[in-house]
Amino acid sequence: MTETTYRKLVRYQACISRLKSAWPTFLETRNDRLRHGGESEKVAEAILEDLLTGVLDWTKGDLTYQVEYADIVLSHNLQKYLVIEVKKPGTLQHGRQALTSALEQARRYADAQSIPRVAVSDGCVFYAADIINGGLDTRVEVSLGHSAPPESLWWVSVHGMYRKFEGTATMDAMAATEPPATPPSEQLVNGILLHPKYKLPVSCFAWIGDAGKPGTWKLPHLKADGTIDEKRLPKAIQCLLSNFRGVKVKGIPESDVANVLLRLARSARSARLLPPESIRPAPIYQQLVLVLEQNDLLSKL
Repeated sequence: MTETTYRKLVRYQACISRLKSAWPTFLETRNDRLRHGGESEKVAEAILEDLLTGVLDWTKGDLTYQVEYADIVLSHNLQKYLVIEVKKPGTLQHGRQALTSALEQARRYADAQSIPRVAVSDGCVFYAADIINGGLDTRVEVSLGHSAPPESLWWVSVHGMYRKFEGTATMDAMAATEPPATPPSEQLVNGILLHPKYKLPVSCFAWIGDAGKPGTWKLPHLKADGTIDEKRLPKAIQCLLSNFRGVKVKGIPESDVANVLLRLARSARSARLLPPESIRPAPIYQQLVLVLEQNDLLSKL
């Protein structure tokens, strides 16, 4: 079947019509699910369910979760078509290495269940491939945040999935809308990505929006060797609890603040800066303990 003939199929035309009609609602719901930042894999799974059952023509019963370690297995009338490896939103936008690693996982699970296709997604990117002669042939590669509905999703619809893929897979403007991070060469030292201002790796920060984008790393509190930076740690805490130099830290979702405070508190405790380890704790550490106590977080230290 050529590209010209498959487009004449009634099922193809019905799929594209449904896709175009449902895409605006899908985008609105997806954006709402991702509005807080730092979402878990469960959010990506929900986005994929919206895509497969709301935009495409699979039913909720066609999706089974956690089947022999596979996050999602897509099947219809007992036949298993696709293994989907789901990652935390934003994970697959860090470049091809992240995509390759996720595909390797999906491939292991697919081989174990004799399933001929694999896919990976983080709710932002969706990539699917056929397993052919021991290798992977791309079937679909799209951005799920693109404003125009990606018509290539037909190839993972109920009636497109079982057909042999024809044509050349395109990225459907993925590169233009959600590019993988490509850090400037001056931010790499011995292959390690550093923050352009602090010259520190991602592990030194209390909150990371995107591990591939240093501009989203907030609240440095460790030195490059992993030890506590006793000058920066109280400033990081103060940025969250009050105003440090009149500016409160921006960009950290409210839903993440508790975990960030705990991370900073654990660093303070390891340096014996919190009461009762510290006989005369600084006021900022006393305030931190009070906030943790008020929110029933002390037991999680």
